Amino acid sequence: MGTRAREILGLDVNALLKQLNQAYASEWLAYYQYWLGAKVIKGPMKDAVAAELNLHATEELSHAVLVSNRIIQLGGTPALSPKDWYDMSPCKYDAPADPYVAVLLDQNISGEQCAISTYKGLMDFTKDKDMVTYNMALTILEQEVEHEEDLQSLREDLDLMVVRGSK
Repeated sequence: MGTRAREILGLDVNALLKQLNQAYASEWLAYYQYWLGAKVIKGPMKDAVAAELNLHATEELSHAVLVSNRIIQLGGTPALSPKDWYDMSPCKYDAPADPYVAVLLDQNISGEQCAISTYKGLMDFTKDKDMVTYNMALTILEQEVEHEEDLQSLREDLDLMVVRGSK
């Protein structure tokens, strides 16, 4: 990390790197959860939901790139193995063991809610101290909020379809 760049940070860089690596690990797990869920999904609206899961997978991967770049800029090393991702992530990985569309939606909504908390925490930690990380976290948070909304809308549509179909 550049000398001046380190000087302008008003916080503990090691604590920040730990939080960033947690976010990085979560993004990789989210990517895989979305990607795999889109492959195995079953049930009503599966094509629409699979398309959304694939889109989210792509966006989660781009978040991992942004976070890893920031880790490197700060002189850190991104978590190096999938085992590290699993151990470091504050957000749990929900394997799509039950591929029913409603179960996958609920799992991914929960994951997005955890991601929202993670990036809110990063923003709180860096506010007025590290504007580069703050702005990156804000950008990612905006997408995570959108993901939660997209998935909840699909879940509501599914619920309406199931209720109307049973009448």
